[in-house]
Amino acid sequence: MLTFCSRAQSAHAPSFELVNGAAEAHAETPARLANMLAEMGEVREPADHGLAPIVAVHDPDYLAFLQSAHEAWLGAGREGDAIGYAFPVRGRRPLDLERIDGRLGQYGFDTVTPIAAGTWEAAYGAAQAALSALDAVASGALRQAFALCRPPGHHAGADYFGGYCYLNNAAIAARAAAARGMGPVAVLDVDYHHGNGTQDIFWEDGSVFFASIHADPRTDFPYFWGHADERGAGDGEGTTFNQPLPRGTGWAEYEPALGKALEAISRFGAKTLIVSYGADTFADDPITQFALTTDDMERVGAMIGAAGLPTVAVMEGGYNVTALGRNVAAFIAGLEGG
Repeated sequence: MLTFCSRAQSAHAPSFELVNGAAEAHAETPARLANMLAEMGEVREPADHGLAPIVAVHDPDYLAFLQSAHEAWLGAGREGDAIGYAFPVRGRRPLDLERIDGRLGQYGFDTVTPIAAGTWEAAYGAAQAALSALDAVASGALRQAFALCRPPGHHAGADYFGGYCYLNNAAIAARAAAARGMGPVAVLDVDYHHGNGTQDIFWEDGSVFFASIHADPRTDFPYFWGHADERGAGDGEGTTFNQPLPRGTGWAEYEPALGKALEAISRFGAKTLIVSYGADTFADDPITQFALTTDDMERVGAMIGAAGLPTVAVMEGGYNVTALGRNVAAFIAGLEGG
């Protein structure tokens, strides 16, 4: 499958994250990208589409902040990565959360997403990879294309970052597809974690359907989004479809959930599909709790491919670096074969 990836995506190399009360080695490293590239076929450098398609999703002031944050951090006499420690309450609703992680986090989002020296360049390159994959599909020459994005994007909202994400690559591709007359557009998120940023961006946008299969946010990040009763609002009422699943979910439980998501996308009448693909549903991922195998990754791809829609797949999470490349390759093989 034709794959796009920017050389700049290796520039983002945060040294640590603050999680569960301790500084730990950051899970989202350049080694992820190297492992995936080793398993890919043809990989092309993306074209530069500029800021316009990014501004169509993200607030300009937020983008200016991302571009200048690390320089401002150094200018204030600090060293290393820029990482916050005080957060405003952006919005909340009563939720019965189970873990202390979530309850503490009701007041912030988050301390695991530092801005390092090359963060903007990497995030910008990842967005260009998603847009170039869309170009390949929009031309009609290909039915499917893959954007090997890193850092990931689905936790980034219009004006916020978190969950290792800075620019929402899937949302950028989806909005660009709609602007090119490829709608109705659907985004299918099959990462372990809920794509809260994507949901927020299209919450009131009835032209884009968002379907997500993910770990139950009562127990897992991002906690405050992704509950089953979240369905969109305004013009977007009914165009958000969340299926939270319990820890330990294997293929027997995952397959019917994926089938329901694809049925909902079909009922919506989608003409173009953007897939937020995360390999962190893998049984041996170090920071997640599902139980899918490498063979299951291929099954996920095959079911999505069988939908027969022009498809742009965008890479999200997956943190078992040793297995990551082969899991992504299995997903792509299934997508092509489906």
